[in-house]
Amino acid sequence: MTQHADLAPDTLTVAAGRPPREHDSPVNPPIVLSSTFHETAPPTGSDRIYARMSNPTWDPFEEALGQLEGAALPALAFASGLGAAAAALSLVPTGGVVVIPRHAYGGSVSLALAEEARGRLSVRQVDIADTEQVLSQLDGADMLWLESPTNPMLEVAETAVLTDAAHAAGAAVVVDNTFNTPLVCRPLDYGADVVLHSVTKYLAGHSDVVLGALVTSDPELRSQLTSYRTLHGAIAGPFEVWLALRGLRTLALRMERSQANALELAVRLEQHAAVQRVRYPGLPNDPGHERATAQLKGYGGIISIELGSREAADALVEAVRLWLPATSLGGVESLVERRRRQPGEPTTVPEALVRLSVGIENVEDLWSDLNAALSSAANTR
Repeated sequence: MTQHADLAPDTLTVAAGRPPREHDSPVNPPIVLSSTFHETAPPTGSDRIYARMSNPTWDPFEEALGQLEGAALPALAFASGLGAAAAALSLVPTGGVVVIPRHAYGGSVSLALAEEARGRLSVRQVDIADTEQVLSQLDGADMLWLESPTNPMLEVAETAVLTDAAHAAGAAVVVDNTFNTPLVCRPLDYGADVVLHSVTKYLAGHSDVVLGALVTSDPELRSQLTSYRTLHGAIAGPFEVWLALRGLRTLALRMERSQANALELAVRLEQHAAVQRVRYPGLPNDPGHERATAQLKGYGGIISIELGSREAADALVEAVRLWLPATSLGGVESLVERRRRQPGEPTTVPEALVRLSVGIENVEDLWSDLNAALSSAANTR
């Protein structure tokens, strides 16, 4: 793939994955809607053959994301973030052990536990912010699964320390980088073996596609993951991938606005009488602030707050008018959700915790709506 090593990441979101500069060629890559491709005789060894194996529309997006993550190879697009997670977990050998955060994307944790239930692997759940606890669980592990900050508790791990320790123990390291995006953190720089994205979220950025991706610089791992995608049919539709690449073009602008909004709102929420706790690594008194400042190039666009009761949290979600009561995150619009309404959410997540995915709207409009809803919810018992 064409490398742009001299470009800043925010420029790379715009420049990577462009078609060759030829006379009358398009500036943007086209959507290729074909299930099969012309064959050559004799085969060249790089034939597309069939769209379950390869599609020209995947290539620009995979090239761009691979470069953004600092990988030596293109990324791999999947039909969903969970499809990508399934492929990553397939790297754990039968009878192997995966160490995974107790708080993380629910689909990944549920999938790992389902694999354990059918006897394919064993799961050790840990508090990923407790470095000593994680280190104590690495003996005999085959994979360490990292998510930092975690969903929805926003705990921050010592990524480099844990990655080095996992490798010393003989375990591969998978990092879910969905919350951060490669503009905030590049886990491969810390030695991670595989980086996971729910492309549905910040990368695509408009809440209109469901996609996943994996990134690695290891040719053998990429070959295994490609084989999984092909054999399991976990492939992305060309139109969805084209939309994701279009969304990627504005990632830097969206992340800049979302993070600025989130920090401003977190500061104000700390002072609100109806809010008992604010979880956001950008706040100086947050437990993960020091680690986040050392490891990340920003604090993200997700805030979690705790109210006085489950009823108050539900009342807040009901009272907002600009914020949208919906699950998921990372779109241009601001979303709000009481996380324990989801059946699979761990009981260690407080009943009154509300996750805020901060969008790109005017911050004063967001605050006005949230402040009014909080004041209304404060009267709920």
